[in-house]
Amino acid sequence: MTNDDTVRHSVITEERMRADIARLLGEPADSIDPHENLLDRGLDSIRLMSLLETWRKDGISADFADLAEEPTIAAWLVLLTQQP
Repeated sequence: MTNDDTVRHSVITEERMRADIARLLGEPADSIDPHENLLDRGLDSIRLMSLLETWRKDGISADFADLAEEPTIAAWLVLLTQQP
């Protein structure tokens, strides 16, 4: 295991996720429910790819298909904070 593997998920928090998503949607972060389907909220595939690129630059490892499968903040937190 490399150092990158050890810290890759430690950067993401619910607050960070909400803020990043809200910025892309042009909405207040506190208006996004963690269990709300983000695709229904307007997070299309292009915005999702942009979000992934932002997170990857910060060392957060995520897969487009995994996020698109269950597009809620609650599900993404579980996925991105799992230990490898």
